Amino acid sequence: MANRTDKTGSLLIRGGRVMDPAARVDAELDVLLRDGRVAEVSPPKKIRGSADETFDARGLIVSPGFIDLHVHLREPGQAYKETIASGTAAAAAGGFTSVCAMPNTVPVNDSPETTGWMLQAERGAAVNVFPIAAATRGSLGEQVTDFRSLQRAGAVAFTDDGKPVLNPGLMQEALRLSAELHVPMIQHAEDTQRTAGCSMHDGPTAFRLGLRGMMAEAEASVIERDVQLAQATGGHYHVAHLSTAEALKVVRRGKRARVRVTCEATPHHFALTDEDVGDYNTNFKMNPPLRPAADREALQVALADGTVDAIATDHAPHALHEKQVEFERAAFGIIGLETALGLAITRLHRERGVPLSRIVELFSSGPARVIGLKSRGSLQRGYHADITIFDPKARWTYDVSKSRSLARNSPFHGSQLTGRVVATILGGKIVYRLN
Repeated sequence: MANRTDKTGSLLIRGGRVMDPAARVDAELDVLLRDGRVAEVSPPKKIRGSADETFDARGLIVSPGFIDLHVHLREPGQAYKETIASGTAAAAAGGFTSVCAMPNTVPVNDSPETTGWMLQAERGAAVNVFPIAAATRGSLGEQVTDFRSLQRAGAVAFTDDGKPVLNPGLMQEALRLSAELHVPMIQHAEDTQRTAGCSMHDGPTAFRLGLRGMMAEAEASVIERDVQLAQATGGHYHVAHLSTAEALKVVRRGKRARVRVTCEATPHHFALTDEDVGDYNTNFKMNPPLRPAADREALQVALADGTVDAIATDHAPHALHEKQVEFERAAFGIIGLETALGLAITRLHRERGVPLSRIVELFSSGPARVIGLKSRGSLQRGYHADITIFDPKARWTYDVSKSRSLARNSPFHGSQLTGRVVATILGGKIVYRLN
């Protein structure tokens, strides 16, 4: 895995409100970083000695570095959409110090060689990159990949993402390996036999637009089967970008039965509904599709009550020509790294009253637990000095033309948001600072 920690000297972060849910800390504290690690967290002005650099964090939240479990960096093979360098630059601007890269590259990341290539310094990553490898060769759903060799090369989880593993025998084998190697098996839960040719949610908006719609049951039915397989094998089953109330019920039942099941939700699914598609706006086309208000409400409740383990962006950059076509022909997906925090604070904290500490948990210790990243997701002494500093009250307007991503396919251009990243610190070094 690409751990960007270097010997960087020392940095003292003064006067911020340190919010570290994993350590149950929420107080005004100073944080000393030294040689890429957290050296000390103490009451204000109690840290002795000097540091090479000081950061004034008064009025700001100092949190563990954000971790995104679901990002498409498009390299190798699709650098016209995004590169590892540009995607991780956008991640840093969004407060993310670590991103997990999906395997639907060209070629598919199903070999140790491809995994290793992604981790080379020549890729120019601005933050930590943790590759997620394909669960089946070529993501064709026919033969399980060599999980062990891929894990040794740096893969932290396995998935076929947009090509869900529907063969129960293959999924059982993948979950058995998940249990053996202590890594998550991630599923894009969609019964593609029931959703072929569909481009949005099956509801009144799809009917009005004359588009074929995906039923909520196509998501929940796959999760129902997979939770049973996870229970039988002891594997860790993680649901990517869960989007429906029906699917949440299945996850809750699994958790109550002590099955190793976790899930993530995206900002676009807890912020938007299928009605936002309007008149065929392809920047609102993603998979899973936007759902009705009732599903959005259920997701917001689940994010607050602990059912959902992490917020993940599913950052999916596309070139303009892949979106500026008829809705049914347009590519699925949107970019989302730079708007994630603002949407979470605006829609979850300000509008629903979800505590800021819970939002920090969903961006940091939650995903760290899911993916099994040790010494991350908290600011305890000796942990990696990966830190996100943000202003929870800052109001700003998102301008997609200024995105650090190569892509511009965002439905949030012009949105007024509250909550903005001020600085991102990686291994004790400031890699992003708001101008």
